[in-house]
Amino acid sequence: MPSSIYDFSVANIQGQSTPLKDYQGKVILIVNTASECGFTPQYKELEALYKKYQSRGFVVLGFPCNQFGAQEKGDSAAISSFCELNFGVTFPLFEKIEVNGAATTPLYQYLKTEAKGLLGSERIKWNFTKFLVNKQGKVEKRFAPTTKPMAIEKNILELL
Repeated sequence: MPSSIYDFSVANIQGQSTPLKDYQGKVILIVNTASECGFTPQYKELEALYKKYQSRGFVVLGFPCNQFGAQEKGDSAAISSFCELNFGVTFPLFEKIEVNGAATTPLYQYLKTEAKGLLGSERIKWNFTKFLVNKQGKVEKRFAPTTKPMAIEKNILELL
């Protein structure tokens, strides 16, 4: 059984295996993203938070997902290009994953167990569900897709 997110490796947007222990000692916001979602404009606030607090040890990790309304149809190159051109995203992006069902990536199995949603549900409801992780790699809190990234700023500051 994993003891923190540092026990996982994930494929970055270029397909290279990335151990999450590379982010050890940082406050992390993990978000499942999509390019054609009503919440897609949240990329702008996610990038703003990343730029504002990156030097203090904060990072956003974006995980594209096509499980909600087929709103992330592109391949890794298309996703990366879309995020950079439309929102100036510079925070790390990873390969497209599944966050629900039999093919759920192990990282998301762990996140959902550590921070359940409304009424104790583990299921991810939609794109842009956010998990805030402390410097020890432990999940502090889950935020709904409707929670705007700037509304999480105070929670991030408490952990920095």
